[in-house]
Amino acid sequence: MTSWTSGYVADLEYSRGVYREMVPGLLNLNLLMKQIQAEAFTPSGKPFNYAELGCGHGLTAIMIAAACPQASIYATDFNPSHIVGARKLVEAAKLKNMHFFDHSFADFLNEDLPLFDVVTLHGVYSWISEENRALVREFLLRKLKPGGVCYISYNTLPGWAPAAPMRKLMIELAEGEKNKPMPARIDSAMGVLEQLQKTNSGYFKSNPAIAARLEHMQKHSRNYLAHEYMNRDWTLFYHCDAARELAEAKLTFAASAHPSDHIDIVNLTVDQQQLLSSISDPALRETVRDFCVNQQFRRDIFGKGLQTISAQEQMQAMGALRFALTFPRSAITLKATFPVGEVNLQPDVYEPLADSLAERPKTISELLAADPLKSLGYQKILQAIFIMTSVGQVCPAHDDKHVREAKPYCDRLNNALLERARYNADIPYLVSPVTGAGVSTDRFTQLMLLSRQNNQADLAGFVWQIISTQGQRILKEGVTLETPEQNLAELKARASEFTEKTQPFLKYLGIG
Repeated sequence: MTSWTSGYVADLEYSRGVYREMVPGLLNLNLLMKQIQAEAFTPSGKPFNYAELGCGHGLTAIMIAAACPQASIYATDFNPSHIVGARKLVEAAKLKNMHFFDHSFADFLNEDLPLFDVVTLHGVYSWISEENRALVREFLLRKLKPGGVCYISYNTLPGWAPAAPMRKLMIELAEGEKNKPMPARIDSAMGVLEQLQKTNSGYFKSNPAIAARLEHMQKHSRNYLAHEYMNRDWTLFYHCDAARELAEAKLTFAASAHPSDHIDIVNLTVDQQQLLSSISDPALRETVRDFCVNQQFRRDIFGKGLQTISAQEQMQAMGALRFALTFPRSAITLKATFPVGEVNLQPDVYEPLADSLAERPKTISELLAADPLKSLGYQKILQAIFIMTSVGQVCPAHDDKHVREAKPYCDRLNNALLERARYNADIPYLVSPVTGAGVSTDRFTQLMLLSRQNNQADLAGFVWQIISTQGQRILKEGVTLETPEQNLAELKARASEFTEKTQPFLKYLGIG
């Protein structure tokens, strides 16, 4: 492995993902829940500077750039193959406000950069050396504005404690097979773990959840597993220790970036809530809370000199926030799983709320003004919005003016992604100018949208022509459809669903 990697896996590209917690609208919502109004998001639509450290393929940053044309977005990842691909996508979408670098943290720190309102790191801080963590903190100290916010995620104890020995063994096993490519080394290491499980080893007997984790790992791409498990540097944090490190950059914990964390009744028993209410120190309280829910991965928002607002100001700001569905109305369910178990959502609250949002995106004030929701009251509507946001059924939305301004940029990015879908299925997302976030869309949906753009009446035939010339076949319920007739029949069924359900909902989100 070459020295520039600093022990980080670089011979396999990182998986392509979009992380909604980093989107400005959701960051703002989580801060408001804690009575914090960050300057970067007030008023909505004003220019701001945003940086992502360790951006991977940069998809989240690119989508934020398209959905927030008033912002200047900077991102770096030291793997040049990631940045080459990201720049090609930016060029195809003609996004002038997106700036990529293949710098190390040290080099990026010394680049001529503006001061930032927002700095984000997703899945980075736990996987880098102590030296590089110090550089991250130096970047935050020097480059994050007073009043700015930092999103940071990291592997957490106590949740990771049972699996840490498994990861250590994988590293040691892989070290002994350096002559093999990384995917083969991962397969070999997991083979040994499977044998340990089959021989009823004490480790698996004492940690029964590890068997389920190992089974889940088998379903992941080897690219993901390489970056998650095989880096030389890997640090598990208690929240209080992460907070102490970030205090060196003048940062203090502001809020969880995961919406459901703000609703105690779906996370904690009554006794646990009482225990936490007796702890005054914020870092200690969050650490004890992690023990209550056995947290293994935290998504946190830290701030530099953030100011709290009054309850009345919070209510006014919340009332002005707009929300949109992220699934078609017919796909909204009334069951959700949280740390306390499966929760049945109240039909008299969630059904009319989903019905109202299905008409068009609305503010909380608009929801409260309409029957039958106005009888529910502010607190019940707010809690329901947070629950629906936490399970991915609802997302903060831009106002109409912002949507109009962002749509041309989002259209150009989506067009580039649709053209890419002719040959690849590696980016199963499009961006919504309504929510400013990525929308999960499989390759078939993307190709059918492309067919519509090309004025093709036969959606199934258009898609079949593309995939058949590439020697590809549809996999249905684990069975490969071999004949053209079988594939076309399946595509026609999917085209019907696309026309009746998927395309109208994508239009609701400003896509297409």
